[in-house]
Amino acid sequence: MSEPGPLTAAVTRLRTDGVAVVLTGAAETLAYARDRSGHDPGDVTFAVVVAESVSDVQLVCRAASEFGVPVIARGAGTGYAGGAAATEGAIILSLERLTAITQIDPESGLCVVEPGVITAHVSAAARAVGLRYAPDPASAALSTIGGNIATNAGGLCCVKYGVTRDSVLALDVVLAGGELIHTGHRSIKGVSGYDLTALFVGSEGTLGIVVGATLRLLPVPLGAVHTIAAFFETVEQATAASVGLFASGVRPSMLELIDGVHLSRIDEWRGSSFRRRGAGLLLVQTDGLAGSAEAALLREVLEGFGGETEVTDDPRRTEELLDIRRWTSQDQAPRPEVTLNEDFAVPRHRLVEMVRLIESTSARFGVVITILAHIGDGNIHANLRIPNSEIGPDGALPEKAWLAADAMIAGVLELGGTISGEHGIGMLKRRWLRAELGDVQYELQRSLKTLFDPQNLLNPGKVFLPGP
Repeated sequence: MSEPGPLTAAVTRLRTDGVAVVLTGAAETLAYARDRSGHDPGDVTFAVVVAESVSDVQLVCRAASEFGVPVIARGAGTGYAGGAAATEGAIILSLERLTAITQIDPESGLCVVEPGVITAHVSAAARAVGLRYAPDPASAALSTIGGNIATNAGGLCCVKYGVTRDSVLALDVVLAGGELIHTGHRSIKGVSGYDLTALFVGSEGTLGIVVGATLRLLPVPLGAVHTIAAFFETVEQATAASVGLFASGVRPSMLELIDGVHLSRIDEWRGSSFRRRGAGLLLVQTDGLAGSAEAALLREVLEGFGGETEVTDDPRRTEELLDIRRWTSQDQAPRPEVTLNEDFAVPRHRLVEMVRLIESTSARFGVVITILAHIGDGNIHANLRIPNSEIGPDGALPEKAWLAADAMIAGVLELGGTISGEHGIGMLKRRWLRAELGDVQYELQRSLKTLFDPQNLLNPGKVFLPGP
């Protein structure tokens, strides 16, 4: 009788060790094969472990290390880069049941959570004690803290309050061999040794598996929040206005851009008439005791750029406006198309050039490219919309889609930007990473991966291209 394969041997070991939820049937594992990116891993064989404790995570890593089995950590599967997609012979390690908020310390302004906690639940728990968790990704109602940490997720309020990394004080991480380490500190300041916490944030599960996080909480701003909706005739005009706002000396707490295609889809969803008011919408917020005066100043600037504005401090109307922004990111309405979601970022003063480049690329290659942006951060989601009729029988995108994406990325790098602002590299962006980092830094980062994961078992094939 032949020896069992590595995956079978690892699964047997895990069941022997008492790990309760180990799934191996095709029907049981299917839901874990993909993330929101649409990346199709093909017909691959893999197992799923749904961890119920940190000990389960350690047992998975030990068994994987012993038998040479890849491990792919997974949260809610809301990623857009294929970072959680299954690969042949791997264990998908789901952290969806590690959902405890184990501590909230209002005096120190922090909370301690497990990685499977939904982001919005952290925000609600913080609000209950008069604080806030600042990062506010559009997927907050679905995504997990662990997934946010894995990609260093951004959000709607990052222009003023920073991205996920800015709110992570400490991490509990299981390494490739099963060792559990604690990085960081509970104090706001701390510079002892290298900053491994920051290194793990954004590492997409390639260096270790986050099993706990100490998060920074902030006071809820005093005064009313003021929201401005400013409609413009074109996306380029709206973009120019977003850049012009910063000359006022005011830093808004939110600055988002929605293009005309998305506005039409919102109208289809809500029965509204946003698209009639323009092809570019800026959503702007101010908060704090000076929020009213700042909103008045920003409104004047926006109107100077040709914007038609609406200002509100009514919480209900504000939530209606924010809902349309969140919905555009999570739009899952059935459509006869496949979307390739890019999320590059450029310096703020190059944004108008970037928008022009996106529009010219769309025309040059005959590909519809829509724009949604955390425009205050210079972070643009340029989504290539490919009709189903142009998708290959194996699910492959047509060559023109990748040529258009290549052209946009080349422009991003020429403008001094980065290929990913918050979605990570995963499978879909790894082809461009060396171009951004350069040969020396690319190999240095690969060597870090080898240091933390000498057998290359943690999410292999993601971020870096395989091979030398």
